[in-house]
Amino acid sequence: MIDLNSRYGLNPAHSEIVEACKIIEPCDVLDMGCSNGRNALYLGQLGFNVTAVDNNSGAIDMLQSFAKEEKMENISARVYDINEANVGADFGFVACTVTLMFLNPAQIDAVISDMQNRTLAGGYNLIVCAMNTDEYPCPVSFPFTLSTGQLRDIYEGWELVKYNEDVGTMHNGAQLQFATMLARKPA
Repeated sequence: MIDLNSRYGLNPAHSEIVEACKIIEPCDVLDMGCSNGRNALYLGQLGFNVTAVDNNSGAIDMLQSFAKEEKMENISARVYDINEANVGADFGFVACTVTLMFLNPAQIDAVISDMQNRTLAGGYNLIVCAMNTDEYPCPVSFPFTLSTGQLRDIYEGWELVKYNEDVGTMHNGAQLQFATMLARKPA
């Protein structure tokens, strides 16, 4: 597989996306907060039908041009404010990596509820989000952070394929605690 991210000067696909794709078969996937498409290009190359959304029209324009240049008709990118919490279609896989912490805190419950409702039975949600805990106060002033156990509680009743609340490093080098979850909706 050609490394399209490297070709276009993008960061590699998020490590949790790469790991999730080891168990999730290609299907309709929603990449929430896709930026300029590092995950969307990777998923598209694996045969997923990608709907990629972001609030940044410049990033969407970049992703659309990459997809067009590579003749990847399985990538559809559009400007969308995730705070609206109305994705309008159903997916087998919804990925939201390092995105929730930039949203309006008052909309988080609605956004996650919409993700869950728009996931097909047996489908997956992947979330990676910054945390703010007593042990690891968040060094970045994100509008939203998760507290200990919060994400796990929201996904009660789903199969938690992976769940941890580990300290990690953002692409800019900041060290902070993240909640990382891959959950499967009951069939």
